[in-house]
Amino acid sequence: MIYQPQQFQEPSHPDISEATIKKVKNLAQSMNYVPNIFAKGFRKHKTNIIGVVVPNITHYFTTTIVRGILEEAAIRGYRVIISESNNDVTKQTEMLNTMIQFGVDGILASLTKMTRDIDSVLQTLNTSPLILFDKVSNKIPCTQITINDEEAAFNAIEHLINIGKKRIAIIKEREFSYNSEKRYAGYLKALKEHNIEVDEKIIISVDDISLQQGKRMTNLLLSFKKRPDAIFTITDSAAVGVIQTLRKFNIKIPDEIAVVGFSNSRLSTVIEPNLTTIDQPGEIIGKTAIKYLIEEIESTSETIATKMIEIKGSLIIRDSTFKV
Repeated sequence: MIYQPQQFQEPSHPDISEATIKKVKNLAQSMNYVPNIFAKGFRKHKTNIIGVVVPNITHYFTTTIVRGILEEAAIRGYRVIISESNNDVTKQTEMLNTMIQFGVDGILASLTKMTRDIDSVLQTLNTSPLILFDKVSNKIPCTQITINDEEAAFNAIEHLINIGKKRIAIIKEREFSYNSEKRYAGYLKALKEHNIEVDEKIIISVDDISLQQGKRMTNLLLSFKKRPDAIFTITDSAAVGVIQTLRKFNIKIPDEIAVVGFSNSRLSTVIEPNLTTIDQPGEIIGKTAIKYLIEEIESTSETIATKMIEIKGSLIIRDSTFKV
């Protein structure tokens, strides 16, 4: 929590004498008294505190979102409590309950990738204003902030097609991941619009879309008699694993196999060749999410219209798909 000590303020009760007020102020100063913001909030039914629950605070994209949340919260006079679920559904439920117990005015949450049972999220929504960002679910009736996953993936695949690639593999998460399925939908749409046949053999679904899985799945793709000429992964970390494996086998990138990731993380410019990827504007997502949440918190209306807000992500073309 970002916490700033406040000056002791005079009681506003007219029946308290000046001498008593002075005595209380002197005692408070001698004891380094700091007002209890929760107790003050309960009296006013408002704490000016927003709870944030994320799967992994160390993830680069998440840190950019949190930065946007913190900046916008400070401008609007709100403090922020941030907690991490570690992609654990039970811990996510505990964190949501803790936020309610703290008396936060509203909650921003990015769901774990294993969230199947949404009862705890719905219970939170019945208790407090709630907005989802990044990892979202179309089963939950609240405002949700994502990037334009389907359109962004479509643009990535179309770019590969435009440079002459026709056998494009995808490494994605298994079902239930909203973001993954949207990106997969963009992949299929691009192939269809360009009359490229879908080959189920090169559509790879994994539980953990990590660097190590990128390596393993590339080994699998390279074992096929008819190899892909491009690989699209729904995360940069998996794409880095792809590039490392291709380089291990001296496969020319992008001439023989081109690679596209998703996120524009720091890894994308460290790996050689630099990775073509989709840039996700994390700070904008964070600022947008908290703006909508504060609107709900401060609204006097009994009904709130839910929205699906898509922030535009852009294709960053680098050496993994293009040689000057």
